Amino acid sequence: MNEFLRFDPRLDEVLMKALGGSPPTREEAYQLLNSTERDLPGLVYVASAIRDREKGKRISYSKKVLIPLSNLCRNHCGYCGFRKDPAEPAARIMSQDEALRIAELGDRSGCREALFILGERPESTHPEASRRLRRLGYSTMTDYLLDTCELILEKTKLLPHTNAGVLTREELERLRDVNASIGIMLENSSVRLCLEGGPHQNSPGKNPRLRLRMIEEAGRLKIPFTTGLLVGIGETPEERADSLLELKRLHDEYNHIQELIIQSFCPKPGTPMEGWPQPHLSEVMRTVAAARIIFQGRTNIQTPPNLVHQRYREVLAAGINDWGGISNITDDQVNPEEPWPRIEALEEITSGEGFELRMRLPVYPEYVKRIPGFLPGRLQDRILSMVDDEGYVKEDGL
Repeated sequence: MNEFLRFDPRLDEVLMKALGGSPPTREEAYQLLNSTERDLPGLVYVASAIRDREKGKRISYSKKVLIPLSNLCRNHCGYCGFRKDPAEPAARIMSQDEALRIAELGDRSGCREALFILGERPESTHPEASRRLRRLGYSTMTDYLLDTCELILEKTKLLPHTNAGVLTREELERLRDVNASIGIMLENSSVRLCLEGGPHQNSPGKNPRLRLRMIEEAGRLKIPFTTGLLVGIGETPEERADSLLELKRLHDEYNHIQELIIQSFCPKPGTPMEGWPQPHLSEVMRTVAAARIIFQGRTNIQTPPNLVHQRYREVLAAGINDWGGISNITDDQVNPEEPWPRIEALEEITSGEGFELRMRLPVYPEYVKRIPGFLPGRLQDRILSMVDDEGYVKEDGL
């Protein structure tokens, strides 16, 4: 071990303390995120050891379909290629019939997650979005989403997971009944990124205070929750550390952050940040390792495997214990240029590194079997019927 931890004595002390089970202080977290390339092997070594000790030798994934219910959005993020203005030909609100067709395809192929993604509150800023919703018989996207989740539950075996941007407590309460889990990416806790010239300057829903408030409300409501960081959008290492610590603070209080995603920024043609450089994989690995060291075994950590340019082993070594949602039916609508890896290929790589790949539901095994109170009442029997004694999807149930 000493050959890995020989470069910076101060960092060695932080890593040794973390290896012993003590999470870093804020200043120590800054050290982790400001560490150099030559320090990275030490971070990876310790993060991997913590993951193995706390999470064991299983790597999970969710087999899903992605349902882009609408690409209309009130936000104008500098890097988003998914969002469309109402006047653009590709702008749409998906019909419930089309959403159901996608879900039925997934159902037949063994998927168990229906991931709903949609722009945030388009009806609040786009009159055309309101008109389209009224033609469908709805006044808000949340109402339309709610009924579409109901339809998927009625007609298929899939469990919805929703990422619809900032939601109120009332909306969270309503959606909780028809979702196995809910999520929103924090991306970063820095208000600076919302100022003029920042990636979120025209995105009211990306105010981190609103997002952190929603994540806290989800904790109060005992909703299994997914969130994470977007790496490489102009944040500093300290801002990245502060973001992880803010999420840990909420998780320490409510124990509801089931999954922490560390996602790489990917430039999109035609966006204001199309010329912005994608972060080097080492930055993603450093952030994954720091997240594992900060959270220890308190949550599941994943990096989308289609965004790491087939460098699966390096990311696995950095401390993840989940590959996220993978689809054999639908493309990644946010990063359509990056295809999902084949599950068989991931299984070969994962087992080759000494791990067992296991399929999970959109709610993680510990929230199904070990942490009480997090399953919505109307979905509890359905969820329990799908899993084995450990909370993973029954292999004979695919």
